[in-house]
Amino acid sequence: MSLLPVSSSKVKRRSSLSTITVYSRHGCHLCDEAIAKLDSVREELEFEIAISYIEGNSDLEKLYGEQVPVIHIDGEHHDFYKVDLERFRACLKKHRLHQ
Repeated sequence: MSLLPVSSSKVKRRSSLSTITVYSRHGCHLCDEAIAKLDSVREELEFEIAISYIEGNSDLEKLYGEQVPVIHIDGEHHDFYKVDLERFRACLKKHRLHQ
């Protein structure tokens, strides 16, 4: 069996957790629901959740407006408004295969 060298950056990327970013607004009940759903599978699917409040950031407010929550997987747009856990699992798996 022949082993090919793997760069340390690839090893690091594979061993690090994915970051799921939730763009949110304070007092947004859909955002709270999305975060709770994501948190319910966070350990099982091995990812971190980062919450970014868009208030006060004119670029994010223009980009997302009232569409929050907006979900990104490692910086790539996934979905908005609600989290469908089956779809999320499939997208996260597909995302990781392409890393």
